[in-house]
Amino acid sequence: MVIGVLALQGDVREHVRALGDAGATARPVRRLAEIESADGLVIPGGESTTLWKLATAFDLLDPVRKLIADGMPAFGSCAGLIMLADRLQDGAEGQQTFGGIDMTARRNAFGRQVDSFEREVALRLGDRDDAGTVGEGAPFHAVFIRAPWVERAGAEVTVLGEDNGRIVAVRQGPLLATAFHPELTPDRRIHELFVKMVKGTS
Repeated sequence: MVIGVLALQGDVREHVRALGDAGATARPVRRLAEIESADGLVIPGGESTTLWKLATAFDLLDPVRKLIADGMPAFGSCAGLIMLADRLQDGAEGQQTFGGIDMTARRNAFGRQVDSFEREVALRLGDRDDAGTVGEGAPFHAVFIRAPWVERAGAEVTVLGEDNGRIVAVRQGPLLATAFHPELTPDRRIHELFVKMVKGTS
């Protein structure tokens, strides 16, 4: 099993390392053939308008959109959440996404770069302790950098986490997205969840 990390812009190296820690073989991908040969795709945090423009320039926007629509597992953090949203609020003029998750993402929702912050967020990841009990709302140290949030989520979207009432982590089928950057922390639970999701579809 190989998971590709879209290497157009953003925290590529950090996601590759986190996926390796989570037990996956991970590699940067930027050509369509490399993406198609992967079992899953991570869209890293960075800047969503830059990701959109580069994906367009490299003729990846529509092909990756189709791969995701056809069932390729994908995980997006921060800007990656925006790229997996079916709808945008406060997007750049003409901005497009890969889509896949029935949600509206609001860009820069928590503020600009100067408003970045870190805090504990309760996540419902289905964690199990040694006794086999599923943890509800286990804390995760989340890093928010010029972060979006999910303004609205469709009926098929499972909300995995909120911050002060704002949706910051979601899942829909084989798609996973967080408004924060789990790749920047030593906590690998989100990457481990995505590895399990990829294994479940391969």
